[in-house]
Amino acid sequence: MISFKNLHYNDEPLLLGNVWNVQSAGVYEKSGYQALATSSSAVAHSLGYEDGEQMTFEEYFYIIKRIKESTSIPLSVDLEAGYGNTTELIVSNIFRLLEIGVSGINLEDTYLIDGVRKLLDREVFFKKIKDIISQLGESRDEVFINIRTDPFLLGIENALEETLERIKLFEELKVDGVFVPGMTSVDDIKTVVDATFLPVNVMCLPELPDFNTLKKLGVKRITSGAFLNRYIYKELEKTIGNISDQQSFVSLFT
Repeated sequence: MISFKNLHYNDEPLLLGNVWNVQSAGVYEKSGYQALATSSSAVAHSLGYEDGEQMTFEEYFYIIKRIKESTSIPLSVDLEAGYGNTTELIVSNIFRLLEIGVSGINLEDTYLIDGVRKLLDREVFFKKIKDIISQLGESRDEVFINIRTDPFLLGIENALEETLERIKLFEELKVDGVFVPGMTSVDDIKTVVDATFLPVNVMCLPELPDFNTLKKLGVKRITSGAFLNRYIYKELEKTIGNISDQQSFVSLFT
């Protein structure tokens, strides 16, 4: 099997299946996807929590472990800000993921305060990731570290410039990839891709170009976040409404 890291260097972008339980992971694997990634938001919602590390790492780890044990393709984990208020605790979480065979992680440069997402100072974030990588030691090469940066997602005025400045720091840290959610403009995507040697990851949004265009722009990884999870449960709501309106289960079989 091709390594998870090498999947980011094919001619075709790596389309990751974003999962939240064993069932969703199984459907993606059966459909021929080459790798999976958890959506922390979707997992949280499935457990009755809001996004932003509201679930405990123990709850999250149980779901991750079940997904990993039930599938045979590489799994990356959306670790948000790390699920720890110290680098030591974050590194401990990463080691636990490595022990069960997780291939990659996402770490992001934002945090939530009273439900509002804020961008962490770039130098503070740089030091945080540098410390994490240092503490991983020889195990660092066992995990694909994908760094998520959120200027576009937050809609800040100088999103492109801030993203490029942050990517320079990520390159210095020798991370494995960069994730820029919220970026949908062809010009912005091309500028970011051309500015870095790191594989660039974009996320599903209504305005996101089609996969062929993303391939031509040099994007190497495409994810859907929690959007498929949300879509499925909207469809479930419609189906339940049909059952109530029709006073029959016939719509489940037609």
